[in-house]
Amino acid sequence: MLDALAQSGQRGLLLTGWGGLRTTQVPINVFVVDAAPHQWLFPRMAAVIHHGGAGTTAEGLRAGIPTIIVPFAFDQHFWGARIHAMGLGPAPIPQKKLTAAKLAEAIRRAVNDQDMARRAHACGQAISAEHGVEHAVNVVRHYLGAP
Repeated sequence: MLDALAQSGQRGLLLTGWGGLRTTQVPINVFVVDAAPHQWLFPRMAAVIHHGGAGTTAEGLRAGIPTIIVPFAFDQHFWGARIHAMGLGPAPIPQKKLTAAKLAEAIRRAVNDQDMARRAHACGQAISAEHGVEHAVNVVRHYLGAP
């Protein structure tokens, strides 16, 4: 990650989270924090890189920013392929094939591709406008015969 950020000329924020990632020395263009709420953080980013879990993917889409997915298990490969097919991020880079050069290129594309940025922004606006929880409650009420 640090090499990819250096190669791409970008700043980065590393969330160490529960995954056990530990860093002792990072360059001045990288900030490390244990955790931050994705709903608050992601809209402040130019792009987001993550594993591709459904929840993190949803927050990246809702933020309306390009998403780079590095999948390693389960449905993460699906979400990576879906994000790429919709033009909302570069092709996913499976963890076993991850290199600094591949990630640097994905970062460059995600932060510089204006068409990708427009599509991601439009997707975020659409998600924010859909009132999904309200709709789900109405569907459940309908099937239960409740008013």
